[in-house]
Amino acid sequence: MRIVIAGGHGQIALRLERLLSARGDEVAGIIRKPEQGDDLRAAGAEPVLLDLESASVEEVAAYLQGADAAVFAAGAGPGSGAARKDTVDRGAAVLFADAAVRTRVRRLLVVSSMGADPAHQGDDVFDAYLRAKGEADAYVTRQEALDWTIVRPGALTDDAGTGLVRLEAHTGRGSVPRDDVATVLAELVDTPATAGLTLELISGSTPVSVAVKSVAGN
Repeated sequence: MRIVIAGGHGQIALRLERLLSARGDEVAGIIRKPEQGDDLRAAGAEPVLLDLESASVEEVAAYLQGADAAVFAAGAGPGSGAARKDTVDRGAAVLFADAAVRTRVRRLLVVSSMGADPAHQGDDVFDAYLRAKGEADAYVTRQEALDWTIVRPGALTDDAGTGLVRLEAHTGRGSVPRDDVATVLAELVDTPATAGLTLELISGSTPVSVAVKSVAGN
C-alpha cells in the first residue's frame, strides 16, 4: 500500500511510519521543515515538504495521487495559540480531507482527541483545541466520498507500548502510550470495515488486533 501521512514528523506519525515501512508499505510523510526530512528517512518514509497552513487543495492532492490510504496526524502542538489550533487542527484537516476526495483516496484515518467537540465551551487554548478538533471531525464525517475512521486517544504518554488497549465508541477517560496509538492506526489502515466509526482509545487489556476486529464487527 502507499500511505500518505499529514504531520509526518509528529511523535505518533514517526512511530506509524516505522511500523508501516517495516511491513513493506510505501509511506510518505508531509512535513513543514526541510531539516525534519532525515528523521522521516530514518523511519523508512519519504519526506514531502508542504505547509498545510498555506497549501492549496491542488497542491495537497498532487501528493495524494495514487495513494491507497491517507492519515491525518498533524497538530499545531504544545505552545501554539488558539489561532493555530484553528489553522492546523481544523483547517489543515479539512484541506487534507478535501484533497483525499479530489484524488478519490477513500480510506482516511484521522487522529483526533478525546473530548473533541465543535460545541465545547471555554476560552483557554485547550478549549480552542477541542473545538477545532471537533469541527474537523464533524467535517470529515460529512464526506460521503471517504471511508473515514476517527481515532480519539486519551492522554498521550511516552511509555513503552504494551499492545493492549481499549478501543470503543466510548471508553471513558484514560491514558495511552503513543506506541500503542501508532499500532492501532497501522491495524486500522488495513481494516476498511471500521469506516464510519469514531473510536476512543485508551490502554486496556485487549490485544490491538483483537480490539480492531471487534469494532469492525469480526
